[in-house]
Amino acid sequence: MMAEKIKVLIADDIEATRENIGKLMEFHPEITAIAEAATAEEAIEKAKSVRPDIILMDINMPGMDGITATELISAELPGSAIIIMSVQGEQEYLRRAMLAGAKNYLVKPFTGDELVQAIKQVYANEQKRRKVSVLPKPPMQGKIITVFSTKGGIGKTTIATNLAVALADQAGVKVGIVDADLQFGDVSLFLNLLPQATIADLVRDIDNLDPALIASYLTPYNDNVAVLPAPFRPEQADTISGSHLAAILKTMRTMFDYVIVDTAPMFNDAMLAILDASDQILVISSMDLPTIKNVKLCLEIMESLNYQSDKVKVVLNRADSVGGMEPTEAEESLHCTFTATLPSDGKTVVGSVNRGIPFVVSSPDTDVSQAVFSLAKTVTSGEWKKKQQPLGVVGKLKRLFG
Repeated sequence: MMAEKIKVLIADDIEATRENIGKLMEFHPEITAIAEAATAEEAIEKAKSVRPDIILMDINMPGMDGITATELISAELPGSAIIIMSVQGEQEYLRRAMLAGAKNYLVKPFTGDELVQAIKQVYANEQKRRKVSVLPKPPMQGKIITVFSTKGGIGKTTIATNLAVALADQAGVKVGIVDADLQFGDVSLFLNLLPQATIADLVRDIDNLDPALIASYLTPYNDNVAVLPAPFRPEQADTISGSHLAAILKTMRTMFDYVIVDTAPMFNDAMLAILDASDQILVISSMDLPTIKNVKLCLEIMESLNYQSDKVKVVLNRADSVGGMEPTEAEESLHCTFTATLPSDGKTVVGSVNRGIPFVVSSPDTDVSQAVFSLAKTVTSGEWKKKQQPLGVVGKLKRLFG
């Protein structure tokens, strides 16, 4: 198949010059002169009509000069590249031509080879530029935030579900939740969902993994939050490997702005694959001594895995529990500063879990909800686009009376 010809418009006030340029191009079948113009005004009108690839524009023409015409055409017809022709070879003329939008500058008289080389070079450069400009946008690369601890019953699922809903609601982003507590995951229960399929069903079709396949196994919570549930039965956890989870998370990055992963309190192949794939790991702690001991060991393991300090963040849950040590004492024991502290509010949290409604939705004005909103803002690393929080009665009174 013959390549498409380079279409050229010749703009020069001297007819003989236009004819000579046309004859020079006749020896090169890949270039064709599709129109001529004797004035800058005529060149503009014909350029709009025939849409040439290249315009050969003389710099000195009666009436409007070639520089002014180049500025106008470059603004209105970005698909037509302009080569200025002039008997003046001074640097100042070249500078003015380039500022006007010209792509090359030929000093008269020029040879046929010089003309053809300039046309081909400018045309090739413009083709490359257009290809770059129409390249498809790279797929979304969302962030993976894993909620982890070495102790069960510490509030991982509560924090994971409320954090996901808070991110979607307050930052206006798409959030996926992966319930990677593969034996006893409760994310669906905490969100009052009745899933039809789970991650165990998805891995049976792992060879065909793509966003559309994953989407078919997700259970929507609302328009911006969807859940990939844990298996229905504990024994199904054995069918899911670390490589399965790594591939799933890699694909879900392209589907969501944030992927929140709830985890089991253990270091095994599956959990290590998740931790490796994570952008941030929220290690959940409380202020009782056994938890502090386990979290300290957890942090030491993560340091041995060469996780950077900005990847691992420690969150203190139930920060004001009676009988525990002081937060500063816990920080000293762990050799770290808590990224966030969530207060103890059993009434709000337990009621939320029993109803299957995240407390950031049912009780947004409580201190524990505000702490989760603050945590959500922290994990977005400055990308927070906060919407107006829906205020309950307490919030409205606070606003009313300051």
